[in-house]
Amino acid sequence: MTAVTIQCCAPIAREPLSRSDAAELAVMLKAVADPVRLRLLSMIGSHPGGEACVCDLTETFDLTAPTISHHLKVLRTAGLIDGERRGTWVYYRIVPEAVNRLGALFAPLTEPAPA
Repeated sequence: MTAVTIQCCAPIAREPLSRSDAAELAVMLKAVADPVRLRLLSMIGSHPGGEACVCDLTETFDLTAPTISHHLKVLRTAGLIDGERRGTWVYYRIVPEAVNRLGALFAPLTEPAPA
């Protein structure tokens, strides 16, 4: 298991992002900008118990197992998911801090402007 350190950043509607925050967030945004990876992230997060076996994920797509593994690696490298090997299978779960960080980035844009 890899420990991912997630630092909080100011939402984009309040103040400009620092270079380092922008670089870190860009990696995460690029990871979810692919439809397959976005679906995988959603499937993992919504799976009962909050984690999904790779065996549950591969049958949903018309892609080879190595392609699915590549997409999972991109999500893992971006810090959005983590995995644990149990026997022959790897079980994936969302890293809540990372996903919340992406959500918080745009959250102020949904709030009404002050009167």
